[in-house]
Amino acid sequence: MKIVILGAGQVGGSLAESLASERNDIVLIDSDEKTLRELRDRIDIGVVVGHASHPDILLEAGIEDADILVAVTNNDETNMAACQIAHSLFRVPTKIARVRAASYLQYPQLFDPGAIPIDVLISPEQLVSEYIARLMENPGALQVLDFADGRVQLVAVRAVQGGPLVGHQLRYLRQHMPKVDTRVAAIYRRNSPIIPQGDTVIEAGDEVFFIAARADIRAVMSELRRLEQGYKRVTIAGGGNIGLRLAHKLENRYSVKIIEQSHERCIFLSEELSNSIILHGSASDQDLLLEENIEDTDVFLALTNDDEANIMSSLLAKRLGARKVMTLINNRAYVDLVQGGEIDIAISPQQNTIGSLLTHVRRGDMVNVHSLRRGAAEAIEVIAHGDQRTSKVVGRKIEDIDLPEGAAIGAIVRETDQGSEVLIAHDDVVVQTDDHVIVFLVDRRHTRHVEQLFQVGFSFF
Repeated sequence: MKIVILGAGQVGGSLAESLASERNDIVLIDSDEKTLRELRDRIDIGVVVGHASHPDILLEAGIEDADILVAVTNNDETNMAACQIAHSLFRVPTKIARVRAASYLQYPQLFDPGAIPIDVLISPEQLVSEYIARLMENPGALQVLDFADGRVQLVAVRAVQGGPLVGHQLRYLRQHMPKVDTRVAAIYRRNSPIIPQGDTVIEAGDEVFFIAARADIRAVMSELRRLEQGYKRVTIAGGGNIGLRLAHKLENRYSVKIIEQSHERCIFLSEELSNSIILHGSASDQDLLLEENIEDTDVFLALTNDDEANIMSSLLAKRLGARKVMTLINNRAYVDLVQGGEIDIAISPQQNTIGSLLTHVRRGDMVNVHSLRRGAAEAIEVIAHGDQRTSKVVGRKIEDIDLPEGAAIGAIVRETDQGSEVLIAHDDVVVQTDDHVIVFLVDRRHTRHVEQLFQVGFSFF
């Protein structure tokens, strides 16, 4: 598959690296020659230096025979113009664009085929705010990922001493919870993956990924750690696009305060939000935090565009008594350094965005792709098509499906006359046509194998 990517920033560079490893033909366009050279030296891609939306630059990149254009520059207008040009001049089949400005996004009719022809619209701010909102709904979770429109969730949680299942084999999970069906998809112990078996013993400190119906998530979490009380008071550092979007989502359910340095932005926020308190000042101002009773805050969210400012304000808030600290970090090298210490959860907007992009550029009928563990692992929702004659999965028990090493089917969502049915994956469950199958991959290098499994052929006998 030939894919032209516009923009060699964190998202564009990470996407190029991910897709190049899957034997795609990737060409990356950016005006920064130094960045392109560094990427080309590290991964096998083509690069073109120039303005991403100029037709001559797109031609140099081979746009005329591209299957997909992914426009993820830092400029909304460049991304939109590039999609228009790719459609009007070169008839590129699939055009994906990142658009950040809320003033564009509030008019969805702009992106109809008859207007600006963007097939898939990606809004990082929306993705990140939705991700944080899910974490807020599940206190104690490290990650919460939705599948099948939220009917199934994959949750990562840190097992702690005293959890009922800690120190016991996984096979006892069903005895502990006879009325709740769940599956542990993977365990990371001291950052190394363990493929769960019935005799695997959960240890304190393990990062456990489990999958369950949404209604059962809290019950499963209670087996691995003491359940935390729900959050009530939230302080957001940074009233930018993400802070504003998140406050909109939270302010009717939580007590929300926003700390913002720009006086003009504070005025704008006060006009946009109904129930949030807007504070003018710096989130690193100790006196301000103490004055606003930071010790009573359940969650402190550092969401500015400055990684260093986010880290420092988070460390200060935690030191002053904030119960939980979540920090937005753009630099991937910082994520592993800070998470799990004073900072409870480091949030990578690139990882959220990459997963959404991969959903639309992968082969097969992908519904969701979530990038995990800084891109090393993935969770995929794919639809099974065909029948027992034309498919390698339909009509087969899960134990008979030729999954690659380190891959596990976690759950199946099946539409019935009575509605959606969530089936946690056990060896004797048979995959049917149109099932939504959720696969966890410890090593994302095996993604191509999974794609091939779900492709329909004339006959596999």
